[in-house]
Amino acid sequence: MSEPTPKPRLIGELSAEFAGTMVLILFGCGVVAQVVAAGALTSPKGGLGNHDSIAWAWGWGVTFGVYMAGRISGAHLNPAVTLALAAFKGFPWPKVLPYAVAQTAGAFVAALLVRWNFTEVLARADPKHTTATQIVFSTLPGNGSLTAGIHEWGAFRDQVIGTALLMMLILAVTDLLNTPPRANLAPFVIGLIVVVIGMAFGADAGYAINPARDFGPRLASFITGYRGAFRDQWGNLYFWVPIVAPLIGGLVGAAFYKLSISRYLPVPQPQEPGEIPTPPGSGPPTA
Repeated sequence: MSEPTPKPRLIGELSAEFAGTMVLILFGCGVVAQVVAAGALTSPKGGLGNHDSIAWAWGWGVTFGVYMAGRISGAHLNPAVTLALAAFKGFPWPKVLPYAVAQTAGAFVAALLVRWNFTEVLARADPKHTTATQIVFSTLPGNGSLTAGIHEWGAFRDQVIGTALLMMLILAVTDLLNTPPRANLAPFVIGLIVVVIGMAFGADAGYAINPARDFGPRLASFITGYRGAFRDQWGNLYFWVPIVAPLIGGLVGAAFYKLSISRYLPVPQPQEPGEIPTPPGSGPPTA
């Protein structure tokens, strides 16, 4: 009997990145639409959610997206992660651009679905499709506030820091030489990382920390009526900030982890036949 023909590996990886990122954005943009648009119409006091529910839904979106794609593609779901893994962890450079395109496409399609599903609510809450509901789809400095005083470079700084933190912690919890979570809990822990970044670093720029997460939905909103989608609340061209800054931040976070942690982790030594293996960093087994 002949062996089954193997499926093209790269196609499968790109399909997984597309699907995983789509799941992430469906939950992420969906919860913001519910809180910002639907909540303003049906429950002005926040009965449909608040900042914490947004942070938790984004985190769970990451968790489920990683569970969806992890076995096939590694579930990067983020061009900043893909670039950093290529620069510091041996991920093949020729796959970086295809991964980024698949991730952005998944985010784009998910945002179109959210836009379609919340058509009536968005039209009632913001008939002119302004920055008041643009934040459903993409980030703005100060989350669109005119009084927060955050502009492009403040948001740029914020995104470098937030993405560096994300990348550093992703490497920490997936490094087999460190103390990774067991029992397939890494996606859950990575989701918690996103939750805590949202709770601690969400005010200045909406914690995009992911070029695909921001640009895909921004493009989807632009072609469905948000004509100012590529600009901020002051009219300045802004779309580049949550693309460039996370790419830099991911590299910074990966470099920091490598220089401060990874280089000092003990490498397991080969075991003699019949010898009881010991985990890295532990002493010899005791009787």
